[in-house]
Amino acid sequence: MPALAVAVSLARAAGDQPGEVLAREDFDGDLSRWVVEQTPSGKTAVIDGRLDIDDAPGPKDKGGCTVWFKEKFSGPIMIEYDAVMVDEGGPNDRYSDLNCFWMATDPKNPDDLFAGSAERGGNFKKYDPLRLYYVGYGANGNVTTRFRRYPGDGSRPLEEGDDLSDAKFMNVPNKTVKIRLIADGEKIQFYRDGELIFDKKDPQPFREGWFGFRTVRNHVRFDNFRVTRLPLP
Repeated sequence: MPALAVAVSLARAAGDQPGEVLAREDFDGDLSRWVVEQTPSGKTAVIDGRLDIDDAPGPKDKGGCTVWFKEKFSGPIMIEYDAVMVDEGGPNDRYSDLNCFWMATDPKNPDDLFAGSAERGGNFKKYDPLRLYYVGYGANGNVTTRFRRYPGDGSRPLEEGDDLSDAKFMNVPNKTVKIRLIADGEKIQFYRDGELIFDKKDPQPFREGWFGFRTVRNHVRFDNFRVTRLPLP
């Protein structure tokens, strides 16, 4: 039997098939399927059928928010969602940091990412000890777009070619963009509006973990979240 056919057969035996939607969220209800880690000054809610993160710096914090989907996923998967960086004159309408984590685990608590939720509390530095893939899209005031692989030892290596500064890779306010993340064995990818922005080969890939929307000191809305099974590599 050809290798691809064997892979498809294994995927079906595991309980799902290539192309099957493993999770979906249209934000028509509440946040019961999500865990919000946010510094006290910010607010996160479902408003008008979208996840609305309005993140503000406070007198005792720098702001910051991660909203994790509660379900842990094993690869190969594709994660997709829509995002809008809001610029409507609000106090936090700073179109910077359309960021994300995927395939995230905590080496201290490999079976329960949320054991450390209270300690992290949305503080970006507190995520350094995790294992995960990260993209900071239009970060640092909308001047950098970076891919990082957090190895779980507190470091955040930045490889050559993974630090983009061209304006075409930055955020545009009030525009809906479609984000796609791939975790397919050694192939790790990030797409924006169908364009491949980061195409990485990881010889020691993270094959399972959690997904989180990540942002700081801005106002952003998310919708149409989907996780789909890919054929096994």
